Amino acid sequence: MEIKLGQEVKDIITGFYGVAVARTVWLGGCIRITVQPKGLKEDGSPRDTAVFDEPQLEIVEDILLTEKAESRHGPRSEATRVPDPRR
Repeated sequence: MEIKLGQEVKDIITGFYGVAVARTVWLGGCIRITVQPKGLKEDGSPRDTAVFDEPQLEIVEDILLTEKAESRHGPRSEATRVPDPRR
């Protein structure tokens, strides 16, 4: 089972719950997922993330990105070059 970024996941050991925000593949083949819990701390700052081995997580809910959100990020469909500066 592959965890995809944006899915809500839960650690089966600790119960830590949040959204998968990063995926790291290590040279030895280990895949680690960074999980960001929802909500803010009392001071208004984001809660701390935690990192888990992928097999240790279960998918709670798929959060699908909208087409609009997907189109704002990532590579452009056509490469463009910034014009050279004029002096």
